[in-house]
Amino acid sequence: MRILVLGFTGYLGTHVVEGLRALPGALVLGGGRAPTADHAVDLATVCPAELAKTLASAAPDTVVNCAGATGGDPVTLAEVNARGPAVLCAALREAAPGARLVHLGSAAEYGPGVQDVRVTEAAATRPLAPYGATKLAGTVAVTTSGLDAVVLRVGNPVGPGAPPTSLPGRIAALLRTAGRDPEAVLPLGDLSAYRDFVDVRDVTRAVVLAATAPGPLPPVLNISGGHAVPVREMVHLLTDKAGFRGRITENATGARASATRASDARASEDGGTGGGAGPDAVAAGRGAGGARAGGSVRSAEVSWQCSDVTAAEAALGWRPAHSLDDALTALWESGGGGGGHKDVGVPNGGGQHRAVGEPERAGERGGGEKGVRTP
Repeated sequence: MRILVLGFTGYLGTHVVEGLRALPGALVLGGGRAPTADHAVDLATVCPAELAKTLASAAPDTVVNCAGATGGDPVTLAEVNARGPAVLCAALREAAPGARLVHLGSAAEYGPGVQDVRVTEAAATRPLAPYGATKLAGTVAVTTSGLDAVVLRVGNPVGPGAPPTSLPGRIAALLRTAGRDPEAVLPLGDLSAYRDFVDVRDVTRAVVLAATAPGPLPPVLNISGGHAVPVREMVHLLTDKAGFRGRITENATGARASATRASDARASEDGGTGGGAGPDAVAAGRGAGGARAGGSVRSAEVSWQCSDVTAAEAALGWRPAHSLDDALTALWESGGGGGGHKDVGVPNGGGQHRAVGEPERAGERGGGEKGVRTP
């Protein structure tokens, strides 16, 4: 079985390649912009005829598209997330019409959720910002292509190796900088949103199942944890694993900042507003005491996110096997989130706590390394 993975060097792509290579008899080829690619492909610029030649050379039985832009301006997002899948589908129809296409979508396509309601694949899609809108356009291109194709609509992936451009990876990076300094301060944004986290290893297993399942699959399948978790709880689970002894300050979208010690882990987890449709619900703030904190640009008005994974169980026999605690343990132990930010906080001295700096705000989850694009 020949499998071509586009975006093979990104966070999800790296895990997907590892999972597919474990299949007996599978030949897994990498496609993308990285120098190590078996086939050079840039979905943002390639024309259908050129990509068709590449696909004919690769002769895949299955194509897995992990490529995507997770940050940047709307033009970049549209070129990679919307145009890319459309060009891919056109080229597949010409060069490999019998190949199965597994495309990674995003729960950001749904837009705002309703509290205590798990969204099914039949729910209305109402993305609020360019990321979700462009991912939705890519999904439409795939589901109307006439190919043997399935879109896996992924929630908020977390787990080993999570980059600092994802929210869990960003928090892990801040915690590594803070260490066990009791005077350290983590100034964060609004943590009141609820998110549906899924272990990257469970995402990988879903891709492997979708790539090898006999017969046609439903056009869209939710791949998520199936539970809405307060972002505040995720943050405090990570602080526990890091042994963080400092203080967390939280700025609820311009409201009065609250401050808690790490030992006050799960105090006050009321709902409230903030967070959003993408995996990166909250951005770290700048300065001591959370003087300036902000949420993800794409996530500002989505306070609840939770997907129903019943259809994936019926079609693939898939359910998440890892808890959020499992995923965060693996993230911390893997060294994920390391690097990618500078300490711009207030130095110790003068009776002030040391504020831990914020990482670059490049983007959210997805295939894109550095939060922008998958090489």
